[in-house]
Amino acid sequence: MGRRLVPLTLDNLSDLPQRCRSCIFWELDPVRGDTAMRAGRSELEKESWISAVLLDWGSCGRVVYVDDVPAGFVLYAPPAYVPRSQAFPTSPVSVDAVQLMTAWIDPGYQGQGLGRVMVQTVAKDVLRRGSRAIEAFGSARWTEPACLLPADHLLAVGFKTVRPHPSYPRLRLELRTALSWREDVELALDRLLGAVQKEPILRPL
Repeated sequence: MGRRLVPLTLDNLSDLPQRCRSCIFWELDPVRGDTAMRAGRSELEKESWISAVLLDWGSCGRVVYVDDVPAGFVLYAPPAYVPRSQAFPTSPVSVDAVQLMTAWIDPGYQGQGLGRVMVQTVAKDVLRRGSRAIEAFGSARWTEPACLLPADHLLAVGFKTVRPHPSYPRLRLELRTALSWREDVELALDRLLGAVQKEPILRPL
């Protein structure tokens, strides 16, 4: 089985699931995001956001391929590029951290260690750029797949709560911890990254 992780660019954006390549939950603030969706501009806004981040910061994601078939992706960026993060009651993300926005693994490829490989690849990339940690807003009341990852799954793979909240805690993963993960967290990571599967509903937080 050949697997490779490739930086996310406009050229391979089409390899993301349709619902994800047109999702602008994180890329725009709630008001602009709702306006863009109602106007049918979500895919254009997604492309514009990726292009701007690529020019300014570099690649903001990774796409994983297994035998040249897209099997998953992860999206991340400094919080300054993630307007939606400011709408959360537990914001802001720490100045030394990059925000894990969302991630996904196709159910058919779960259980193969792809989650660990993806997050360790992100950790190495973010460390190289000078950040010390990854932070994410978790969903403490997660009931179905959406853009927010379930908080309890984040905790299970090594994240620590840095600002509690009954609905949207902010969690943090020290990058050197991620680089030394044991293989026994692979199943938990695959469950975590397989959680994002449905089109999100944009609601005020």
